[in-house]
Amino acid sequence: MHHFTSARPPAVHSPDDLVARATLLLADGFLDHVGTTALAAHLGCTTSHLRHHLTTALGADARTLSRAFTAGRALPPLGPLTHQVPLRLPFRPPLHPDNLFGHLIATAVPGVEEWRDNPSRRTLRLPHGPAIAALTPRPDHIAALFSLSDPRDLATAVAQCRFLLDLDADPDTIDTDLAQDPLLKPLVLKAPGRRVPRTVNGPEFAIRAVLGQQVSTAAARTHAARLVQRFGTPVADLHLFPLSFDPAALAVPTSRRTTMTALLEALESEVDLTPTADPTTVRATLHALPGFGPWTVESIAMRALGDPDAFLPTDLGIKLAAASLGLPTTPAALTRRADAWRPWRSYAVQHLWATGDHEVNRIPL
Repeated sequence: MHHFTSARPPAVHSPDDLVARATLLLADGFLDHVGTTALAAHLGCTTSHLRHHLTTALGADARTLSRAFTAGRALPPLGPLTHQVPLRLPFRPPLHPDNLFGHLIATAVPGVEEWRDNPSRRTLRLPHGPAIAALTPRPDHIAALFSLSDPRDLATAVAQCRFLLDLDADPDTIDTDLAQDPLLKPLVLKAPGRRVPRTVNGPEFAIRAVLGQQVSTAAARTHAARLVQRFGTPVADLHLFPLSFDPAALAVPTSRRTTMTALLEALESEVDLTPTADPTTVRATLHALPGFGPWTVESIAMRALGDPDAFLPTDLGIKLAAASLGLPTTPAALTRRADAWRPWRSYAVQHLWATGDHEVNRIPL
């Protein structure tokens, strides 16, 4: 436990720094000794300024976060992850969890992700050390338990999981726009609030997308699991997905190893797969790599960049859904027809996929 004084440190110059320093103090029990006003003064800002940035980054104020850290201290540490923080992640309702969590469960890489009835768990790669997030859908929020190496990473962990679950989407606007299409309207009305399942790490998803080229979901998981067992970094009972390895170790065709080599080199140099990257630039860079066709590029745009308008007209599930709805089935014709769904084609894809009986569309009982 730190010893707190009334001395005020230099003013914090960035919101991220403010939140990180506040979180560290709250994890250390600062509010057990003084109030929120004293915390803000210690950080060199006003109470309202502190409240605004904590709520923006974490969805909770200082008192709520202090209680969360207190509750977490009553939980056993998860190996080297010594800080347990239970939080509620809010969202704009409605939220349809079936395809969201169903996708994460069906595509989970053994050793990195797992589903234990409830919750869905996976590792996170954070600035100050690894973490594990456990996420459970509730009617009005996502119940999250973050197991952290360092409490300064809490805001980054929250941001990654909010992106993963597409929690900042505006479902009313998206559903209203898509329901203007008479063929999509029944699908939207049946399951309002569909989200786009994404990723917590763009390079990880790109590697997994290459492993999943022209193979089944089960085969892609097997390839990824072998990669994790050989090159992954242990984190408590799970692993961080490896972002650097020798493609020659992959039991895949030579052409796939060539594609993977090109991707790993691009990730080291030119391509930015973070949510703030420009989708047009990323698409152009990826299309120039050997073995990167439209399906792989659009999958990465959808899940790694969070592009709400990515589209997969060559996907088998989309073709089958299109045929069942009376939509065109050739990629060119379907793409023209899908212009009416802009700028929400990623969400239209979720509705189309849900017309099939596939495990990605349901949460296991």
